[in-house]
Amino acid sequence: MPPPPHAKPENVLKRAQELVAVNKNLSALELLHDHVTAKRTRNSPIPALEPVMIMFVELCVSLRKGKTAKDGLYQYKNIAQNTSVPTIELVLKKFIELAENKVTEAQERAEQIIKLDQIDDLEASETPESVLLSTVSGEQSKDRTDRAVVTPWLKFLWETYRTVLDILRNNARLEIMYQTTAFQAFKFCQKYTRKTEFRRLCELLRNHVQNAAKYANTMHAINLNDPDTLQRHLDTRFQQLNVAVELELWQEAFRSVEDIHTLLTLSKKQAKNVMMANYYEQLTEIFMRSENYLFHAAAFSRLYNLLLASAAQVAQNPALKKDSPDASKEERVRVASLFLLSALSIPVISQARSRGTLLDVDEAKRTKNTRLTNLLGMSRAPTRAALFKDIINKGILKIARPEIRELYTILEVDFHPLSICKKISPILEKIAADEKLQRYVHPLQQVILTRLFQQLSQVYDSVQLKFVLDLATFPSPFEVTPSIIEKFIMNGCKKGDLSIRIDHAAGVLTFESDIFSSTKPLHPGSGAGSAEKGSIQKLQSTPSEIVRTQMSRLAKACYITLTHVDPEFVAERQVAKEAAQQRALKGAAKEHKDTLARRTIIERKKEAAESALIKKEKEEAAIRAQKQEEARAAEAARVAEAQRLRDQARIKAEQDRIRKEEIKKQLEDLALKNKVDLDKIDDLDSNAIRRMKLEQLEKEKKDMSEKLRITGKRIDHLERAYRREEVKLLPQDYERQRAQDLAAYEEEKKLTLETAKTQHEEAVALKHRLGRLVGSYESFRDRIKEERAAIFEANRKRAEKELEKAKEKRRQEVRAAREAELRAQEEEERRRREEEERIAREEQEKKEREERVREEMKNAASPQSEERRPTPSAGGAYRLPAKRTEGTASPGTSTPRHNNGPYRRRDNGQEGGSPAPQEGEKPQGNKYIPPSQRQGGWRK
Repeated sequence: MPPPPHAKPENVLKRAQELVAVNKNLSALELLHDHVTAKRTRNSPIPALEPVMIMFVELCVSLRKGKTAKDGLYQYKNIAQNTSVPTIELVLKKFIELAENKVTEAQERAEQIIKLDQIDDLEASETPESVLLSTVSGEQSKDRTDRAVVTPWLKFLWETYRTVLDILRNNARLEIMYQTTAFQAFKFCQKYTRKTEFRRLCELLRNHVQNAAKYANTMHAINLNDPDTLQRHLDTRFQQLNVAVELELWQEAFRSVEDIHTLLTLSKKQAKNVMMANYYEQLTEIFMRSENYLFHAAAFSRLYNLLLASAAQVAQNPALKKDSPDASKEERVRVASLFLLSALSIPVISQARSRGTLLDVDEAKRTKNTRLTNLLGMSRAPTRAALFKDIINKGILKIARPEIRELYTILEVDFHPLSICKKISPILEKIAADEKLQRYVHPLQQVILTRLFQQLSQVYDSVQLKFVLDLATFPSPFEVTPSIIEKFIMNGCKKGDLSIRIDHAAGVLTFESDIFSSTKPLHPGSGAGSAEKGSIQKLQSTPSEIVRTQMSRLAKACYITLTHVDPEFVAERQVAKEAAQQRALKGAAKEHKDTLARRTIIERKKEAAESALIKKEKEEAAIRAQKQEEARAAEAARVAEAQRLRDQARIKAEQDRIRKEEIKKQLEDLALKNKVDLDKIDDLDSNAIRRMKLEQLEKEKKDMSEKLRITGKRIDHLERAYRREEVKLLPQDYERQRAQDLAAYEEEKKLTLETAKTQHEEAVALKHRLGRLVGSYESFRDRIKEERAAIFEANRKRAEKELEKAKEKRRQEVRAAREAELRAQEEEERRRREEEERIAREEQEKKEREERVREEMKNAASPQSEERRPTPSAGGAYRLPAKRTEGTASPGTSTPRHNNGPYRRRDNGQEGGSPAPQEGEKPQGNKYIPPSQRQGGWRK
C-alpha cells in the first residue's frame, strides 16, 4: 500500500486544530507526530513548521507523552539546527514552560482538594477511612493527595529537563540554552528536595562532557578548548556544587569538586576569583562533613590566600571588583579565625581504625591524599606543622579573634598540664555560643586531651586516675565520661603517640619510662595527624630520649674537648678547609663550563625526546582518528541499515494493520465478525470476502422475504379481527365523539365571546383615553406636514435649478460634439474628393500617354503586326496579344482599359460597369454610402 501523500505544515496544523476542537487530542498528536517525523518534512520551511511544533509540544504536555515529545523534538532539532537555532530555543522553552505550569496547577489543585467546607463534622477529626488508611500507611491525607495529583507532573517535568538536556548536548550554538536548562533542573531538585534525581542529573551532565570528544568532528561540536564554552561548563559545575551542599549530598559535592578541578586544568584562562572563593568555601564544608580536619584547614588556607591576592588585585585595578570576592576587613577576620580554629582542630592522634600509622604509607592512602592535594591546587600534601608555620608567617594570629588566639597560645605555646582544661573551658563556651563554630568543639576536645597527657607524661611517672579525670573537665554540655577518656588513651597507645598503662585495681595511671621505647611516630607530620616533632613544649627529656641520644651527646662533648686541648687539630682543619676552597675556586670555571655543556646536551636530548614524543602522538592521533572515522562510518552504515529495516518493518506492519482493519470493517458491515476467527484474518483474501458478502446478502434477502411474508399474514388476520370487533362499537363511539365535539364547541364559543367582549371593552376604553390627544396630535401633524412641505418645496426648486443647469451644460456639450463631428466629416469628405480628383487626373494623363503610344505603334507597325491587332474581349475591353505584351511592350506602357473611364464597378465577375458619380452627385437609392464603406463599391 503506498504511503499517504505529504501534506503542507499549514494544512496539518489546521487539521490538528479541528481535531482538538472536537476533543480528539490524541488523534491530533498522532497526526502532528507523523508529520514531524516524516522524511519529507525536512524540506519544509522553518517558519511554517514552527507553529506545528508549538502545538505539538502543547499536546504532548497536556497528554503527558514524554517519549513522543522527545522523538519529535529530536527530529525538529536535526531539521533546524543548521539554519535556525532561535526556533529550537523557542520550542524548547515553550516545552519547559508548559511543564512547569502544569506542576504549579497540580499543586494548586491538590491544595483545593482538601478544604474545610468538605468536613461535615468538625468534632470528628478522624473519619473511618482515614483511620483505616493510617493503619496501613504512614502518609497523611495531603501526602496521598500530592502523590496522586502532583507526583505524576513532577515526574513529567523531570523527564522534560532530561529530554531538553539530551537534545542540546552536542551543539555549540545551543550552549546558552543548555546552561539555562541545567540551572532550571538544579532549581527543580533544590525546590522539591529531589536527591535521587539530582544524582542522576549530575551523572547525565558528566556523561555529556565526557562524550564531547566523541562528537568533536561533527558540525557545531562542543569545543572545551574554547574559553567561553569552558566558562559556561564551570559556571554549571559551580551551581551543581552549591545545590549538592544545600541538599547535603556530600558524595555528589565531592564529585562535583573533582569535575571543577578537571575543567580548571583544561582551562587556559584563570578562573574568576569569586568562583574560586566559592570553590574553596564549598571544599571546606565537604571536608568538614567527612571529618577530614587536615584538608579542611588546608582549604581555609587556600581561601585566605585567595582573599589576600584578590584584595591586592582590586587595589591595583578597581575594575576587577565585580569578579572578586568580598575581601573586606570583616571577611578577612572571619576567614582567618576559621583558618586558625580549623588548624587547631586537627587531631594530633589519628582517629582512623588502623593498626598504628603503617596504614598512612599505604598506596591507597597516598593516592587519596594526592587527589585531595590536587583539588586544593597545592604542590604537596599539607601537614599540621606546615599549616601553623603558614599561620605564623602570614600574621594570622594578629588578625584572628582574641579567644581563638588565646586558644592557640594555650594549646601550642604554654606548658600548664594542671590548668589547661580550666583555662580552655571559657573559650569553649564562647565558641559553642557561635552556631558556625560549635562543630569544632568535639575535635578540639581530642587535641586538648592529647596535650594534657603529653604534658603530664613529662612531669609525672604515675598519677591517680581520679586526679586525671578531675583535670579533664569540660563545660556543659561537652563533658567527657571516663570511658571516653580510657578509649582515647587506648587509641593513642595503639598509634604509638602515648605510652600509658592503666591499673584499674589501684586506680593509677602510669606513664611508661622504658629506655628502649619510642613515642615518636614513624613519619613525623604525617597526614593522619600523629604527634609531630616540636609540637609541644618540653620540660625535660624522657629516659628513652636520654638513651637514644647518648652517643650523639658523647660525640659532641669529645669534639668540643678536642678543639680546646689540641690546637694543631684546629689548624689542620683550617688548612684543609682553605685547600678545599682553593680547589673549588680553580675548578669552578671548568665545572661551570661542563655544567653548561651538560645542560645543552640535556636540552637537545629533551628536545629530541619531545619531538619523537610529539611525532608519536601525532601518528597515534592519526591512527585513532582513522579508527574513529572507520568506526563512525561503520556505525553510520549500521544505523542506516537498522533504520532501513525498521522502516521496512514499520511499513509492512502498517500495511498489515490497514489490511486487517479493512477486513474487520468489511466483516463488521457483513455482521460476520463474531462468526469468523479473527486470528485467521490473514488467510482471507478479496475473493473469499466477496464470496462471503454475496452469501450474506443472499441469506439476508431470503430472511427478509420470509419475515415479510409472515408479518403480512399476521397483520392481515389481526386487522380483519380488529375490524370485526370495531363494527360493534362504532355507533357508541360516534355518539360519544358527537357529545364531546358539541361540548368543546360550546366551550370554545363561550370563550371566544368572552374574549371578544373583553377586547371590545378594552378598545373602547383605549379610544376614550386617546381621544383627548386627537386635537394635539392633529395640530402637531399639520405643523410637521407644513414644515416638511416647505423643506420639500425648497429642495425641489433647488433641484430643478440644478437640473436645468445640468441639462444646459449637457446641451452645450452635445452641440459641441456634433459640430466637431460635422467638421471632421466635412474635412474627411474634402480629403476624399481631393484624392479622387488626383486619381482621376492621373488616370487621364495615363490614358493620354497610352493613346500616344498606340498611335506611335500604329504608325510604325508592319503588315504582319496588323494581323495581330488587339481584339475586344468580353465586356468590351481590348487586350494585346500575349506574345506582344510579354516581348515588345515597353516598361512605360500598360494594358488599355475600357472606355468607360477610370472607375468601374466591382460586380463579382459581371461584365461591364457603370460610371462613377460626379462631384456633389448622390447615387440612386435611399441613403448615400461613402466609397470607403461600400462592398463592391467604386474603385480605381
